[in-house]
Amino acid sequence: MDDHRADLLAAHRQYLYPAVTPLYGEHPIIVERARDQYVWDVDGTRYLDFFGGVLTVSVGHANEEVTACTIAQLQTVQHTSTLYLNPIMVRLAQKLAEITPGRLQRTYFTSSGTEANETAVLTARMYTGHQEVITLRHAYAGRSVLGMSLTGQGTWRLGGATDPHVRHVRNPYPYRLPPGLDPDRLVDFLVQDLEETLATVTGGKLAAFMAEPIQGVGGFIVAPADYFKRIWPVVRAAGGLLIIDEVQTGWGRTGHFWCGIEHWGVEPDIITFAKGLANGAPIGATITTPEIAEAVQGLTFATFGGNPVSMASALATIEFIEKHNLLENAAVQGARLRAGLEALRADFPLIGDVRGMGLMQALEIVQPGQAPDRPALSRWWTAARAS
Repeated sequence: MDDHRADLLAAHRQYLYPAVTPLYGEHPIIVERARDQYVWDVDGTRYLDFFGGVLTVSVGHANEEVTACTIAQLQTVQHTSTLYLNPIMVRLAQKLAEITPGRLQRTYFTSSGTEANETAVLTARMYTGHQEVITLRHAYAGRSVLGMSLTGQGTWRLGGATDPHVRHVRNPYPYRLPPGLDPDRLVDFLVQDLEETLATVTGGKLAAFMAEPIQGVGGFIVAPADYFKRIWPVVRAAGGLLIIDEVQTGWGRTGHFWCGIEHWGVEPDIITFAKGLANGAPIGATITTPEIAEAVQGLTFATFGGNPVSMASALATIEFIEKHNLLENAAVQGARLRAGLEALRADFPLIGDVRGMGLMQALEIVQPGQAPDRPALSRWWTAARAS
């Protein structure tokens, strides 16, 4: 390791929280620049960025059209907030109402997916008058106290603080079925689990059921085709709303549609967005129907919600996706990627499962008998980085 790398890592350890850790590899990549689908490190080595930042760079690093709109806004008005009438914020909100499914029309802008999910739960609780929220095991919903409470993975639940009104039910994970259960009965089992949870650990009334169409941090877990249609009546009967977290799945990543949930043919009451909406600029958005939005009464605002620069980046990103027909491109290129991954599975027994939609695809690396094989995954990652 040269002196520059060593000095930078030493400064990182000295001045940042230990939790802010370079996670990938003994010698983490120090990114110097990026363009389109590539990043370059300080030594000039080029890498293909399969991660898109963290599923945020939806139309390419330093996209010229998006960057031009961002710079133009920076040179006009850099910041206001939701306390002021902001033309670019109104334009983006109108665009979201046009392209999201169903009757979703009213948007609240924030600066992250965590805040978007917080806003969604607050909205559901104020509209229904109920407190209980049910979500899924393996879910990820952010890093606030509520976000970590909604998260169904112990490694991401820090500090011991939890919201006592959040419950978790089994997630639709077809590759890892409970013992003795066949795939055809999975959804029946999951509906029964939700009904039993409602009857035993809640008062029977819900504020919301919240789920990602494809669980991102959970491992790109794709729900069966009839899952949401079967869950929806149970949630409605309990007085709850359906919140769909599109922080990772939104903006065409799954192919054909703007929103991942559209593949399942249901209309959510609330959808949350972040990440790819603004091609890497900080943004969060919560969109709902007019009558549900009306329930949020009282003083509230987001300092960086509706920031004109983020709004301009987001609007330019959507317009770029439309102009270049990237919804269909994700479906076409996703099919090519999936075919290649399936071919790998045929040759390598350690690939236990291939799953996803569009350009949101994953491999599950396993030992014989389906146990996760983390050392093998690490070796694959290191070999891919070096090749």
